[in-house]
Amino acid sequence: MDTQQSTALTRALAEVPGPLPTSGVIHIIIPHNDRFTVVGNHLAQHPDLSCTAVGIAVRIQSLPQGTEISIKALTARCREGEKRIAAALRELEAHGYLQRFRHRLPGQKVITRTVFCNQPAALLRPRSQAPVAAPVPAPVTVPASVPVPVTAQPPAQTQAQPQAHTPGPDSQPEPEPAPAPPFVPLVPPPTAPKPPRPPLPQPGTLTPELGRSATALLSDLRRHAPEFTLSEGDIHHLAPAVATWLERDAHPDTIRRTLTDDLPQPLRHPVKLLKHRLTALLPPPLPGACDLAAPARPRVVVTPFQTCDDCDRAFRSPDPGHCRDCRETREHRGEGVRVAA
Repeated sequence: MDTQQSTALTRALAEVPGPLPTSGVIHIIIPHNDRFTVVGNHLAQHPDLSCTAVGIAVRIQSLPQGTEISIKALTARCREGEKRIAAALRELEAHGYLQRFRHRLPGQKVITRTVFCNQPAALLRPRSQAPVAAPVPAPVTVPASVPVPVTAQPPAQTQAQPQAHTPGPDSQPEPEPAPAPPFVPLVPPPTAPKPPRPPLPQPGTLTPELGRSATALLSDLRRHAPEFTLSEGDIHHLAPAVATWLERDAHPDTIRRTLTDDLPQPLRHPVKLLKHRLTALLPPPLPGACDLAAPARPRVVVTPFQTCDDCDRAFRSPDPGHCRDCRETREHRGEGVRVAA
């Protein structure tokens, strides 16, 4: 088998047109007759897509229409795990190759539909209304020694010309066709403008003490992480944001760990990373003593028990006296009744 494969490779290299390159890859191109997928170089050589995303895109393009391409379905087809496939799908969605949208079925059920476009940049170009002419095949020269099979050509079919319709006296004029709706791309362009970044935090009052502490903390970052060797201009720009952290009673060691821990490798833009962490991870102000105090419970007044002066029956009243039955009996007899005020 090795001898046959080596012989086949030598024969294929001999058929490569032109001189072979002295370095780099050598392509042996064998045309596909079936089971092939056309992939554009804009995808195969995309500078911002990972190799996993490119491979997942090629796998999706090779699948027939209507095939399930959820994360779990692709995990069953590929060797990559769910996390890598989910990250690859997010990359394809960010660059316009993949789009997900909600679709409502007639029974009020909402499902998620997935659309994959093999050339998203073409969606942004206006579609030409002019018909595209079919390419004319180039003439083929056949040597005289090769017999050419002759096949009978079918007679040319004449296309029937539509008869002109002559409107009668009672005929209604035909309505004009509605104009075609404007083309709206489903996928946003890969170069769509990003939303503006939030501004850096600013302290309520930038005192000289806060400014000096913030400047010293930023200047000291290079001792803990050499990547954060900042210029004076960057320190002056970032100092108000650090002062906001200090104003909210954040400890300097806590700020230093938040800014320098778990750094990406390689760190290409240290100032941008500091801006992001100072803005996105800003802690809230500490609550005051009044905010931490337990809410006062409403005071419940309990009416005490009293003993009736006549029947010694217990009843509730703020002051001693007679119960309700004894009061009614005394009123009926016309006697004086002592009633609590």
